[in-house]
Amino acid sequence: MSATLNSTPAADGFRMPGEHEPHAGCWMAWPERPDNWRLSAKPAQAAFAAVAEAIQLSEPVTMAVSDAQYEHCRSTLSPSIRVVELSTNDAWMRDIGPTFVRDNQGRRRGVDWRFNAWGGLHGGLYFPWDRDDRAAQKILEIERVDRYRAPIVLEGGSIHVDGEGTVLTTEECLLNANRNPELSREQIEAILLDYLGAEKVIWLGRGVCNDETDGHVDNIACFARPGVVLLTWTADEGDPQHAISRDALERLEAVTDARGRSFEVIRLPAPGPILIGEDEAGGVNSMPGTLARNAGDRLAASYVNFYIANNRVVFPLLDERHDGEAADLLAACFPGREIIGVGAREILLGGGNIHCITQQVPAAAAG
Repeated sequence: MSATLNSTPAADGFRMPGEHEPHAGCWMAWPERPDNWRLSAKPAQAAFAAVAEAIQLSEPVTMAVSDAQYEHCRSTLSPSIRVVELSTNDAWMRDIGPTFVRDNQGRRRGVDWRFNAWGGLHGGLYFPWDRDDRAAQKILEIERVDRYRAPIVLEGGSIHVDGEGTVLTTEECLLNANRNPELSREQIEAILLDYLGAEKVIWLGRGVCNDETDGHVDNIACFARPGVVLLTWTADEGDPQHAISRDALERLEAVTDARGRSFEVIRLPAPGPILIGEDEAGGVNSMPGTLARNAGDRLAASYVNFYIANNRVVFPLLDERHDGEAADLLAACFPGREIIGVGAREILLGGGNIHCITQQVPAAAAG
């Protein structure tokens, strides 16, 4: 049974662990929307399956899928991957799934954020989004974990934590008027600390250039471990990404974390620019109320959008000119983990990448 609690994680002694801490498993959702994924989502399904298979060699994976796609999904994935029927509007588990929190006794609970498809009726990416908004509660029921229903609209990709009191986010997303216009910056920050069990919020400015999520932090910067941040970077001053990344670097260099540490910032090369091809745009069934995929549009490609599993890092292969450098930097940053690249262009074409389609469940024992 999963009870809904009236307190907050911080008040109850719970915190969100860092992604580098031990996991009990990972949740994903199966793509199928023909108005977002080209060719009836067949290429995207192959990419999602490759990500799931890469992760399940390190930790258990659960795939949520609609009834219509259940048999196909079940036959596509290894028997060791759990497949459950769970209705969603799309497949971005990082943003629609619960944020798991844990206390010092190893007990787990989950935060169920409000979801409005990245902006609701004022810039959101599709309508309706009611199934997505219910997904976190259903997952917590399946995991038999008690639930906090948070009072703000927030997607999991808009936050990163180090597990030791520090939250990383962007002003572009969390201060956007299409999320929580009635709340001030200070009020949003207080809610973050209450529901993540954290002590300090570090605000970056913008996310990756042309990111349709309004600048999710998990596409531009993330914690490798406490005190170490990986940042999307380009040295090309003619690329609009350069000024965005430079601003992020300057902000990180000017602050300390919740424990008073200065940050070591590791620059990951920005792939591309990567543009949507004519055949790729033509394979999407354009629908009113859904973000259009147009040939020539720049995609928000980033190697920062990876998943830290228990004994491996699964990262997106996006650009042959930079894939090897990204793998080498990740290997140096995660010496105890195998670095696994997965072809991820099809995920990128849908608007995100590997971190966006995954949601970790922390191990019950304190890490």
